[in-house]
Amino acid sequence: MTTGRPTGYSAISSYSRVEILHLVQDRDHRTVSELVSATRLHPNTVREHLQRLMEDGYVVSETEHRTTRGRPRVLYSATDGVTSCSPVQRRKARAAADRGDLMRRVIPGSAPELDTAALHQIDALVEDLVDAGFDPLVDEDELTVELTPCAHASSQASHRDVLCSVHLSIMQSVLSSAEGPLSVDGMRSSCDPRECIVQLLHAAQKP
Repeated sequence: MTTGRPTGYSAISSYSRVEILHLVQDRDHRTVSELVSATRLHPNTVREHLQRLMEDGYVVSETEHRTTRGRPRVLYSATDGVTSCSPVQRRKARAAADRGDLMRRVIPGSAPELDTAALHQIDALVEDLVDAGFDPLVDEDELTVELTPCAHASSQASHRDVLCSVHLSIMQSVLSSAEGPLSVDGMRSSCDPRECIVQLLHAAQKP
C-alpha cells in the first residue's frame, strides 16, 4: 500500500488544489482562464495544480473541438468513474484490488460478507483515503467508512463544506472506477465537526 511519498502528501493536501477540484466537480470542461478568474491564482500555478490532480487521477483533460480559427483550448473535468474516466484512477483501482486479494489469501479470516466486486471497491477506496492522509476504518457490515479524526479538520476548518463535498465526490469517483455495487450514500450528521462517518450503499439495498 506504499506510494513512495509521505503520508498525507497528496493532490488534495493543498487547499488551492481542493478549490480547483471543487470548481471542476461543479462543472465540467473548465478552462485555465476560468479557473484563474475564480481562484485568483497565477495561470502557471493553476496549470501546476491541474497537472498534479491529473497525476493522481482526479482530473482529466481534453482538447476543445473547434470549427473556427484559433488555437483549441484545453478543457478540464473532474473524474467520476462513469462519464469522465481516468486511466490513472482505473490503474490504481486494479492495483489496490490485487493487493487486497493477496492480503486476504495471506491473512485468511472469516468468510467476507461482501461480494468480490464490492471488496475490490473497498480496497481502492481505502488506499486512496490513506494516500490522502486519512486513517479509514471500514465497517463492512454497516457499510460505513469512519474518517475520524479528519486529516483536514483542523488545518482547513474554515473550508469544511467545500472539503466534505470534494472528498465525497472523490470517494464516489474511486468506487465507480473500481466498478462494483457500492456507492456513496452520504455523510452521517454529527455535532462534532471533527467527526466524519461516510455511509455507503450496496446496489442490492436500493429500492
